[in-house]
Amino acid sequence: MRLTSVRLGYVPLIDAAPLIVAAELGFAAEEGLEFSLLRLGAWAQARDMLGAGLIEAAHMLAPMPVAQAMGLGPALPDLDLVMFLSQGGQAVAVSAALAARMRDLGHDFDFRDARKAGEALRRAAPERLRVGVPFHFSTQLELMQHWLGICGFDAAPEVVTVPPPLMAESMAAGEVDAFCVGEPWASSAVDRGVAALLLPGTAVWASPPEKGLVLRRDFIAAEPEMTGALMRAIWRAGRWLDERENRDTAAEILSRREYLDLPAELAERGLTGRLQVTPSGEIRHVPGFVAFHAGAATFPWKSLAALFAQRIARRYGLQPDAAMRRAMAHFRTDLYRQHLRAAGAALPGASARLEGALTEDREVGAEKGQMILRADAFFDGTVFEPPFAD
Repeated sequence: MRLTSVRLGYVPLIDAAPLIVAAELGFAAEEGLEFSLLRLGAWAQARDMLGAGLIEAAHMLAPMPVAQAMGLGPALPDLDLVMFLSQGGQAVAVSAALAARMRDLGHDFDFRDARKAGEALRRAAPERLRVGVPFHFSTQLELMQHWLGICGFDAAPEVVTVPPPLMAESMAAGEVDAFCVGEPWASSAVDRGVAALLLPGTAVWASPPEKGLVLRRDFIAAEPEMTGALMRAIWRAGRWLDERENRDTAAEILSRREYLDLPAELAERGLTGRLQVTPSGEIRHVPGFVAFHAGAATFPWKSLAALFAQRIARRYGLQPDAAMRRAMAHFRTDLYRQHLRAAGAALPGASARLEGALTEDREVGAEKGQMILRADAFFDGTVFEPPFAD
């Protein structure tokens, strides 16, 4: 069978695993596709290459198509998020010097309690905390701003954008005091001795949506069969990844030179949630640190588009209701249902929900029978009710 070539851009992170595994283990070929994977250096590059038609699909930070829909980016064709690729997988780190001050003040780096960690950071931090995030429109920035605000930081942090592979270099150079980034780059900073891990992203928000599969809307309209095949291949790869016995194999694949180009042990930390939090070797285990499939992890809830849009709009002085309406149209639950129903995906009965309402995994009604939704609570009990929801 002759395969159809599809170009996909990704930034080297653990959460690019569904694209890489789909290519390496034959899920793409089973759908009649041959993935041409392009490793990119920064998130703006992924957005711009997709907009220019140089790639057909991109591994992209979930808030990026929201910001594009709001007009906060270059003039590009409409970009749609058709499914999530992952939830979680981020870690918050502080510089070695700041970690030492926190320990002197009694913090034990338990890696669980977001409020305790935030208050300890506030006591030890400089007057204006410099925070590294991978992009201005990122789940990492949303996590940090929500967490620091709730924990009593009077001044908004100084935000420094740094490509994920360069986060350790930025901290070593003294450019940031803390950062939030996806694995393996937080662990890489620990191994270099320049940082200590303070929290997993899941301690702030139990299921933070991290990356999405993003396509141009005109491509979706012109190539519906290819769109469906692409989504099914990646969905099946995510299902394979969430079988715990497959994570060691996944770490070996991801660590290869052509992908993340790092030791398999470093890739394994992010995949298993067994993280070394200090250069001295302290280990913390985080169940459910990253999910690629389980608990409806890939469903592109329109309520998440609205949540990101509301927060971005307030930050940029835009009208939130109009921003939320526009953003929700770019999270394509219709395509998810259309293309993944036959593959056996569990499909929620609605396309929006209360975000942050589940303190534990819960069985809910689905299009057919029941399905499990992952806990998604914020550490402070925040709940977001989307407007205009179906």
